[in-house]
Amino acid sequence: MGLGDTEILAITARGDAELKSAGTSLSARELEILVLVDGQATVAQITKSARGFAAAEVIEVLEGLQRQKLITAADEPSAFDSGFLAISVPPDFFKHAPGAEPEAETGVASLKHKGYYVRIARRAAREREAKPGWQPTILLIDDDPDLVKLMRTFFRFEGFHVREAAKRAEIMAAFRQPPMPDLVLLDVNLPDADGFDVLARLRQHAALKTIPVVMITAEATREAVLKGLQAGADGYITKPFEPDWVVTAVRQVLGITGRGPQAPAAS
Repeated sequence: MGLGDTEILAITARGDAELKSAGTSLSARELEILVLVDGQATVAQITKSARGFAAAEVIEVLEGLQRQKLITAADEPSAFDSGFLAISVPPDFFKHAPGAEPEAETGVASLKHKGYYVRIARRAAREREAKPGWQPTILLIDDDPDLVKLMRTFFRFEGFHVREAAKRAEIMAAFRQPPMPDLVLLDVNLPDADGFDVLARLRQHAALKTIPVVMITAEATREAVLKGLQAGADGYITKPFEPDWVVTAVRQVLGITGRGPQAPAAS
């Protein structure tokens, strides 16, 4: 049976795990639609909020997520797990669409913004073996010196080469420096740049558009997560986070099999 416009859908524990897994196999469009499901919005609201998607496509994705037991009807406990998770959204989030129906104006009026916690990392389409002596280059773009120091230590210990940048000029210089980074860890709030703008420019650049990008940021709203995914991010991790989880996410996005690259022997 198809989904009705007034049906309210909720994310299940299994669906929530996909947003916080070490590596999700969901497609970009499935992730974008899954982020919109919150246990409060109707199918009509979700359809209006899914920018760039035709209504029929949204329904198709929602039905697919339902078949995968990642979402369920909010008015019925799930038969396949302990229930559903209702994740709050910013007030008025579903009102942005022109011509919104009255139901789109009432369903979220009482919601309070509490943030949106995700640890999305999309698995690489192909796996690659970490050969001896290979050190993938990670470009870490963040202006928090304590976090940069911590992440540099973790990644170097795990056998990665770490390059750092914070300001616009440093970012440009980092991409000019060989070798080209294998992956970019990108914050949103930078001293003289916006991380979303940096991501957009990367995706438009002929030589840089295929480099995987994982956002690591305190911008933890549903709108921010959607913005990152829609702009082409391969992962989105909200702060605070455990450094070892970020390392795991990077391996998944890069498709590194086994334990990953080996750290160089101490001198």
